Amino acid sequence: MEKIKNLGKKIGIPRLIIGLFLLVLYIVAPFAQVDIITSLNDTFVRVGMNIILVLSLLPMVQSGTGLNFGMPLGIEAGLLGALISLELGLKGNYGFFGAIIISLPISILFGYLYGKLLNRVKGGEMMIATYVGFSSVAIMCIMWLLLPFKKSDMIWAYGGEGIRTTISIDKYWGKILSDLFLLPKNLNFIGEILFFCILAWLLKEFFRTRNGIAMKMTGSNEKFAISTGVDINKSRINSVILSTVLSSIGIIVYQQSFGFIQLYLAPFYMAFPAIAALLIGGGSLKKATIFNVILGTFLFQGIITMTPVVISGLIETDMSETLRVIISNGMILYALTRREVK
Repeated sequence: MEKIKNLGKKIGIPRLIIGLFLLVLYIVAPFAQVDIITSLNDTFVRVGMNIILVLSLLPMVQSGTGLNFGMPLGIEAGLLGALISLELGLKGNYGFFGAIIISLPISILFGYLYGKLLNRVKGGEMMIATYVGFSSVAIMCIMWLLLPFKKSDMIWAYGGEGIRTTISIDKYWGKILSDLFLLPKNLNFIGEILFFCILAWLLKEFFRTRNGIAMKMTGSNEKFAISTGVDINKSRINSVILSTVLSSIGIIVYQQSFGFIQLYLAPFYMAFPAIAALLIGGGSLKKATIFNVILGTFLFQGIITMTPVVISGLIETDMSETLRVIISNGMILYALTRREVK
């Protein structure tokens, strides 16, 4: 019992309960005529697609700037980089990394302006960030109709201008990470996880540098950071830029797995599942780690992948999409009420 109590304190009772519930779903799955191997594969696919977006939250949390509800701003930068890559006709590794490289200056500019704004509204960052995220999606809805893209498989056929809502990237750089890491297409999620590991290692090493330490000091104790000569406004801006860059890379990885670029209102609510995953994994408004990212993403994606199919199989009624909406939004609501500052 003592070991169980210690485990509960270390992992956290909510995460322990969610983890046990997910384990029960995997045990019950065969009785609901659900193939366990396919279910695990689907879970890891979703984890690989979303984990970098969750990772992008860490810099702003570490600097005390709050949870990045303005993530759609970085996502729009990634979408713009991806579209320019397609317009240039880049394919394979050139297309994927070209999209990332093109998105970098865009996301850095967006992140700098976003950071400057958040420095002016200290104490209300998350509320303003939400408006920034929503308004960026609305503005880009207009821009997707006005930007001068000309490639025939990107624009509306009947008007000859304006970008389509959904664009296939299969013949450009769809599932390219499986090729990059010499994996079969059906194991593309392993390539995504390996790519995440590289980014996570780079981020961990960054937090050991002078700028990274200054960023963490800003988040943990502003007065102490100022007394040691840290420019807290600069550190906060750097964290916002880094978060915006990572979210732009995250959406490009998401797209190469999904096989399509989705525009217009698609990025509108993408910040909420990522934030929920981080909080469910044990992160808070002031502190989060890469372990929280990994654990939270697996728990969140595992639950919303497994619960609908298992329950639908048990009651022999197709309610998968209805259950997915209820469960995912319920978990987001639960996570956003976990506001403990560790």
